[in-house]
Amino acid sequence: MMGAIQDFFSFSDPNVRNVLLGTILLSTSSAMIGAFALFKRKTLISDSIAHAVLPGSCLAFFLTGEKNSIWLIISAFITGWLASITIDQITAHSKIKQDAAIAMVASVAFGFGSFLLSILQHSGQASQGGLKSFLLGSAATLLREDVVLLLWLGLLIILVLCLFFKEFMVIAFDRLFAQSIGIPVKKMDFLFTSLMVLAIVIGIRAVGVVLMSAMLITPATTARFWTAKISYIMLFATLIALFASLTGAFISYLVPAMPTGPWIVLIMSLIAYSSFLISWCCRMFKKNG
Repeated sequence: MMGAIQDFFSFSDPNVRNVLLGTILLSTSSAMIGAFALFKRKTLISDSIAHAVLPGSCLAFFLTGEKNSIWLIISAFITGWLASITIDQITAHSKIKQDAAIAMVASVAFGFGSFLLSILQHSGQASQGGLKSFLLGSAATLLREDVVLLLWLGLLIILVLCLFFKEFMVIAFDRLFAQSIGIPVKKMDFLFTSLMVLAIVIGIRAVGVVLMSAMLITPATTARFWTAKISYIMLFATLIALFASLTGAFISYLVPAMPTGPWIVLIMSLIAYSSFLISWCCRMFKKNG
């Protein structure tokens, strides 16, 4: 056991480095985006976008005939954005509520993506192997070039969030006030939605479309149990994501049959349920005390 721990934290194995760096970059950037999504009440939309990136990934393979990370990200980004626009249009021009529109778009997109995935799997093309990993992810298949791409995109997300932190916060809590002080609300909404779609898209290789929404939202909701201060919520969410990524990667290293992405989400969920239980116990203690 001690030998495995030493081997893991020595980072001498390039596969360990790729998996660990990839999941850390993904989870931390997703946690920051998830905190803003929680403030802006867009948590359900993120789930719909996560399901909508599956047909985009399949269409990219149809068009290019190979699993090129750049083309997969571009195509998935487009379909994720279309899902967000479709939800807004359905809500604005019909009597259907937002939650129903989200369910409609998510189910249709995921069904269409599963249909395309089934066609590809029965196409007989050797290069289609591994496409099914987009459902639940496969962090172990991350290559050095994938990690480099994750690094640049993750840093881009974090940089933009830091640059427009105040604007995003003002819009999240009072849109009318934001408009009155000259903040371009629609442009900021466009920018944030783009960042959220990008964060979801870059995570499909590691945790898949099914679990990506949990990666995005769970750290922020967990942090909310411990503090109400915005900066602390983002800090705690990032630390939770970092801890879950490190622990999940380590468990996957000890037991190779255990997938990394689902373990990361499971650890995040355990922290969330524990936080809820502790918070509930504290409230009951104060109420009865």
